[in-house]
Amino acid sequence: MPPLPLREAPRIPHLAPERRRQAVDGIREKYGLSERHACRIVGQHRGTQRYVPTVLADEDALTRAIVTLASEYGRYGYRRVTALLQAAGWQVGKDRVQRIWRREGLKVPSRHRPRSRLWLNDGSCVRLRPLHRNHVWSFDFVQARTHDGRSLRVLTLIDEHSRACLALKVARRINSVGVIEVLADAMCLHGIPDHIRCDNGPEMISKALRKWVAKAGAQIQYIAPGSPWENGYCESFNGKLQDECLRQEIFYSLKEAQIVIGLWQTTYNRVRPHSSLGYRPPAPISYPDLAFRLPMAAAMQ
Repeated sequence: MPPLPLREAPRIPHLAPERRRQAVDGIREKYGLSERHACRIVGQHRGTQRYVPTVLADEDALTRAIVTLASEYGRYGYRRVTALLQAAGWQVGKDRVQRIWRREGLKVPSRHRPRSRLWLNDGSCVRLRPLHRNHVWSFDFVQARTHDGRSLRVLTLIDEHSRACLALKVARRINSVGVIEVLADAMCLHGIPDHIRCDNGPEMISKALRKWVAKAGAQIQYIAPGSPWENGYCESFNGKLQDECLRQEIFYSLKEAQIVIGLWQTTYNRVRPHSSLGYRPPAPISYPDLAFRLPMAAAMQ
C-alpha cells in the first residue's frame, strides 16, 4: 500500500510523548515513511522522538519506597507521598514521584464528594474562623462497630487552627461526663481554648457540660441544627478517620479498637502530611524516619 499523502493523513491528538513515540514507530514500520514524515503526521517533535530517557541510579530504590508508602498509607496521593519521602531524606520532587506513580499504576480510590460550605450573600462564611492555636476547638462523634456488631463511639477533638487531633476517646457509650473528662485532659495538656464548637447532640447541650465549660473560661459555639458543614474542620477530620482507619480495619474488641485508633492518631499528628499546612504534619516528630521504621502495620505485630 503506497504511503498516504501528508495532507490526507489522519492526525493523532491528545497523546503523551511516549505514546506518540510508539505511534511514529508503528507508522514507519507499516507504511515505510521517513522519521520526519511520520513525526509531522503524529505531531511529534523529532527531538522528542529521539530522546532517550535517563534512568537515575536510585530509580529502583525510589520506586520501591513509593510503592511501600502507597501500600502502607493507601489513602495518600502522590503529593503526600512526596512529602513523606522528603521528610525521610529523599531529594525528590513531586513531578518525578508522579511519573513513577503513574508508571506503577498507583491510584487512590475515589471517595464521596465533599459538602459545600454555607456562605452569606457578601461571600463571608457563617462559622467562626480560627486565628491561632487554642482559638477554636471542635469535637464530634463518629460511629463504628466491632466484629460482633456491637457499636462503638469515637469522640474526636481537634484544634481547628493547627489541625492537630487533641483526643480520640473510644468507648461503647460516651455521655456528657465522658465529654467533660476528655476536655479536661486536653485542657491540662494544651491549655484552655477561647471557643469550643460542636453540634446540638444531647451530650453537647447538657447543663453539666455547659456549666463546666463556662467555669473553665471557654465559650461553646453551637452550630445550627442540621448544618454539619458549619463544623467543617471536624467533619473533614472525621472523614479522614473513617477513610484511613475505621473502614480499613476490623475490630474484634474494644481494646483493639482503642489501640489501633490511638496509633492512627499518632500517625495523623506526627507523620501524615496535611495539605493546608504546606504538606507538614500538625505536630511533627524530631526524627521523621522513625515513622518509616515503625509503621502502623509493624507496630501491631
